[in-house]
Amino acid sequence: MNKEILNENNIVLDVPSESKIQAIERVGNLLFKNGYVEKEYIEGMKKREEDVTTYIGNGIAIPHGVSEYVKYIKKSGIVIAQYPKGVDFGDGNIAYIVIGIAGKGDEHLEILSKIALTCQYEENVEKLKKARAKQEIIEILQKGDE
Repeated sequence: MNKEILNENNIVLDVPSESKIQAIERVGNLLFKNGYVEKEYIEGMKKREEDVTTYIGNGIAIPHGVSEYVKYIKKSGIVIAQYPKGVDFGDGNIAYIVIGIAGKGDEHLEILSKIALTCQYEENVEKLKKARAKQEIIEILQKGDE
């Protein structure tokens, strides 16, 4: 897995429950802090959530910016916030794993594919939800659907 795009510095564990906007700001700020995006990208992530929810099912949300905010992406990166008690994304959808994405070109697609393959199984999401170490999260995602 490309460590430039996803590494232990991009993961926060055991985050207390908060609003979906706060969760989006949290992962957006982590993308900003780790040098993947300009601060303005976070507004694009919130606009995306206003247009269509980024909750994808199975306890996972993947906030990312609307297309006009792509210009604020400096390089591809993926950040992960783990919420053991969940974040309410509306309509009864609770996200336990919130994955912020800044995608430039196709570099991030391999990792995104692994995330999709991993998260299609509820037992993998349960493992991600209960992981106690950042490296454990990366290992679960590396295994994909094996």
